[in-house]
Amino acid sequence: MSKEDKNIVIVAAYMGTEPAKKNFDQLTQLVKDKKVKSDGMILVEKDKDGQISVSETGDHMGRKGAAWGGGVGLLVGLFAPPLLASIVVGAAVGALVGKFAKNKVVDGVEDGLGKNLKPGQAAILAIVEEKDRLAAEQALADSPAKSVAVMDEGGAKGLKAALNEARGKFNPDRTVLPIPDKTFGGAIARTMDQAVADWSFIPGPKAPESAPNVLLVLVDDAGFGGPEPFGGEIRTPTLERIGQMGLTYNAFHVTAVCSPTRAAMLTGRNHHRVGMGGIAEFPGPFPGYTGTRPQSCTALPRILKENGYITGGFGKWHMTPGREIGPAGPFEHWPQAWGFDHWWGFLTGAAGQYDPVITQDNSVIGVPEGKDGKLYYLPDDITDKTVEWIHAVRAHDANKPWFVYYSTGATHAPHHVAKEWADKYKGQFDDGWDKYRERTLERQKKLGIVPPDTELAARPDPYPAWDTLSAAEKKLYARQMEVFAGFSENTDWNVGRLVDEIEAMGELDNTLIIYIWGDNGASMEGTTTGSFNETTFFNGIVLNAEQQLAIIEKFGGIEELGGFHTAPHFAAAWAHANNTPFQWGKQMASHLGGTRDPLVVAWPSRIKPDAQIRSQFTHCIDVAPTILDAIGIPEPKQVDGIAQEPMDGVSFAYTFDDPSAAARHTVQYFEMYG
Repeated sequence: MSKEDKNIVIVAAYMGTEPAKKNFDQLTQLVKDKKVKSDGMILVEKDKDGQISVSETGDHMGRKGAAWGGGVGLLVGLFAPPLLASIVVGAAVGALVGKFAKNKVVDGVEDGLGKNLKPGQAAILAIVEEKDRLAAEQALADSPAKSVAVMDEGGAKGLKAALNEARGKFNPDRTVLPIPDKTFGGAIARTMDQAVADWSFIPGPKAPESAPNVLLVLVDDAGFGGPEPFGGEIRTPTLERIGQMGLTYNAFHVTAVCSPTRAAMLTGRNHHRVGMGGIAEFPGPFPGYTGTRPQSCTALPRILKENGYITGGFGKWHMTPGREIGPAGPFEHWPQAWGFDHWWGFLTGAAGQYDPVITQDNSVIGVPEGKDGKLYYLPDDITDKTVEWIHAVRAHDANKPWFVYYSTGATHAPHHVAKEWADKYKGQFDDGWDKYRERTLERQKKLGIVPPDTELAARPDPYPAWDTLSAAEKKLYARQMEVFAGFSENTDWNVGRLVDEIEAMGELDNTLIIYIWGDNGASMEGTTTGSFNETTFFNGIVLNAEQQLAIIEKFGGIEELGGFHTAPHFAAAWAHANNTPFQWGKQMASHLGGTRDPLVVAWPSRIKPDAQIRSQFTHCIDVAPTILDAIGIPEPKQVDGIAQEPMDGVSFAYTFDDPSAAARHTVQYFEMYG
């Protein structure tokens, strides 16, 4: 070829070796007939045993199996270090890489490359003159995916640069988001019948092959010692089921308060780094307390969305400053701006379960009404809306992986639940919070949730011993806990409805489920007496048990606690009991009662069920890195042209297969409100 002519590199991928061989023969024949000028070409395939090899070569004269020289030698040499990593053919056919040296195939494949290529798949790499692109591509017509790049320089340097450009189509650089549009790998002709189409050119990111669906469940204001699988007395069959399907973690930590935990979890960064040193309603004029996530800390849903996922969020948000919650926005800190394709739920820190103010995407819907004269109930609707969305997604696209953030409004006050749920626990807590804590610790030891020498933290002085209470106090406080337990069980039941539907759809096997029982410890915000209506203590009004019972009688009596006309919270001593064996609870970042919560993880196709408890230190900032690691998506370095701050969290995927692995998250701070 003359120096004026430019060469191009064509990478053509094939699902099978036969069409690849046929096209290779066609291309070498064109070269032999002098209809296409080529510096050389090679056919690389993976056999049934998984071995990658150069099965055929062609030189500048169209001779197959010729001695490696010129372009053929250059192509073959490309597979030897340090240029080995330059070739990765992904997308429809997976990655192709082999090692070659001195005209011989060297055993082995570079670690991390070539693993996605399935037996029987192949690729053709050819160097041809740019003006012969159409003819060459017509010869490679059976390839479902091609990439073409111009060699601006000669020799290995030019080939490497061109192939780096070409490989971006098949194996895009996922560290820069959005992923750039793919280049056209076909060829244009005067008529359609002569042109070569490139269906892989169609815009849109693709998730990594076999990427799982992801279900991230977060329960609100629940404690370590509440659910049965962690030694408590609240029945949570779904939490137990997920743990039995996969793994149980007993050293998972949160930040001690709602907004900070959620922001940290969805960004993989410590809460101050993403502006959530406190709750979103109270932003401050200092770094770490703005109540808004900086653009340099892109959230998990946006990362997944830009990598080919469809993302949906349902339930509680609590990461938008109060001044921005309304029809006028601005919407830069609403869920869709965090990367959710669809959002349905409430934006505030709490909501009545019977009368929440619902937002959908960037619109305020208002308060929903019940159907057929029945009372509306938010926990049921969150599940219904999630199920509807997943079905709609799958009806439209049979394969696109989804990410669901299922964030319950329960068990945050008000503790709203139907009487039949609370009545399931009738009489169970009549002996009070002190006995509950003792029983829970003993069960935790038997379950291996805590070490056998664990001691029960002392009950804080402000909380009275149960035996010192009056009959009226015991009656009220026992019912408060019954309501909370029923509320909690209903929450888990609704999670179960969602999991059941995913299973019925045939999607459970490749769904990664991360189920977190609490964004902080159980809430002590009910004060020492609890309340039939939480607005009383918001306004500094503390009512003793006799006063509360007298008012409750006007609305149907104590049996109606948790109903539509109430907005109850339980006494802080019950929150402390639900955080057994630890001290204190929500808002207290200095004690594990506020920062340690139950976690179970399952992924049937990937994680083998293991009853051995994982005790490695884990934290909510580890969730995003773990999900990305499990999928095979790197942490982005740049998003929308903005350099990204690295995630603070550490993937705990290393614990999936090794219960005794040394903890990798070794440094962590806890701070909340000084």
